Amino acid sequence: MSAIITEKFRQHNATQFYESFSEASANVYYLMIGKSVPFTAATSGGTDVSPATPADDVSTEFYTWDQATALKNIASTDISYAVPRRDWANSTTYDMYESNISTSNATTSGATSIYESTFFFRTADNRVYKVIDNNSGAAYSGAEPTSESTSLFTLGGYTLKYMYTISTSDYTKFITADFMPVSTDSTVSAAATDGEIISVVVTAGSGYTNGTYYAAVYGDGASQGTSSGAIISIVVSGNAIQSFGLTAGTDTTINDAGSGYTYGTVNLASGYTFSDAALTSASAIGGSGGAVTIQISPKNGHGYDAVGELAGHYVMTRALLTGAEGDDFLTGNDFRSIALVTDPTTYGTSTVASLSTYRQVYAAKLASVTGTFTPDEVITQATTAAIGKVVEWDSTLSILYYQQERYGDYGTSSTTGSYVAFSGAYVITGSSSSAVGTPDAGADSAVTLANANTITFTDGYANPELQPDSGNIIYQENRKPIGRATDQSEDIKIIVEF
Repeated sequence: MSAIITEKFRQHNATQFYESFSEASANVYYLMIGKSVPFTAATSGGTDVSPATPADDVSTEFYTWDQATALKNIASTDISYAVPRRDWANSTTYDMYESNISTSNATTSGATSIYESTFFFRTADNRVYKVIDNNSGAAYSGAEPTSESTSLFTLGGYTLKYMYTISTSDYTKFITADFMPVSTDSTVSAAATDGEIISVVVTAGSGYTNGTYYAAVYGDGASQGTSSGAIISIVVSGNAIQSFGLTAGTDTTINDAGSGYTYGTVNLASGYTFSDAALTSASAIGGSGGAVTIQISPKNGHGYDAVGELAGHYVMTRALLTGAEGDDFLTGNDFRSIALVTDPTTYGTSTVASLSTYRQVYAAKLASVTGTFTPDEVITQATTAAIGKVVEWDSTLSILYYQQERYGDYGTSSTTGSYVAFSGAYVITGSSSSAVGTPDAGADSAVTLANANTITFTDGYANPELQPDSGNIIYQENRKPIGRATDQSEDIKIIVEF
């Protein structure tokens, strides 16, 4: 049995994901960062130079939560449909739109699906054009297009269709080296005609009588069989049918685009009765080997739905991390893991998260400290046998931020293999710095942080703000270390392909 997953299925799933950010019963999405300690073969696998690919399994999802440090909400304004980025360059050969690309009818570049071909491009001023005709596979030769007309135009030897312009805001948010945002221009969409014939593919043939002839497009278009249906103007020069273009009298053109076509043919041997006596039927053309193959427009017409027409089955999410981000994103350590999490809940509850940012590390308020704790060092509490690792030490406010991971050096008891919580007014010691500090146990306090947010400590300790292992991790990526700083931003984009 032979079967395919169609482009429409991919676009359907992309649309469902896109709409899930803003529909009535919307999901909540967060970018989660973590993994402040290096990758090692003995623990997480891989190295900082060559991080391992995350496994798609249950254990990896739990571990991702173990090492998480912070999360930021991705709002509906932080997503966009996207398509592969193809920048205009003169002397480049682009594919053209064809309605019947397959393994037996590949594009100029050899693509066997129109949705994987290079039939559109972006200019330097962020206008996007669809190539309706590529001059029989020739390279574009001419100026960079700037027209925003809803009509076809010819430039550089190509017939082009203006689709949309990437806004300044979308460019800032969603452009990458490999992808660009795609949206539908309402003016272009309103001007589209369903089922119009705007392009053909010409086979020149030989032995034809020079002149200009006219042939009806037979098919299911509006008013078929009458002169109000689509009509092709066929130009014969040098006893061959000339290529398709827009300049009347020099090449084969569309005399009347018609509408409503889902298929159409041009029979060069058939006669046709025109109401205009000046139109000469193609039955007088003679010759052999030539053909005019109709290109059916996308449903509702070219430009009606740029996302669908340009294969926008990618959805891009974007999160901009700026400094401490409301005091929840620590700036004294790096991260190596990013993930996309849906519907996490607040710590100890079943309430879905709703704030912009969340801190996901433990914190201890120390009453007395000797020395300076250093990032990534192992900390221990001899009295309780608790083990963890330092994420950041705030010496100004005497707050020790830490994590407990599954590996023995970073959080689990060497005797039982389980986590032991830091608790009580028992000394915490840094294994490499030799710093020691005593938690302010027995005291409940709300500490105001650098950006005026607060952490509420109970008996000297504060839990992460979200419930570990809640929600679902639907995307995960390991990266080389990314350092953070108070005056630095990280612009993280995730492209999801359906």
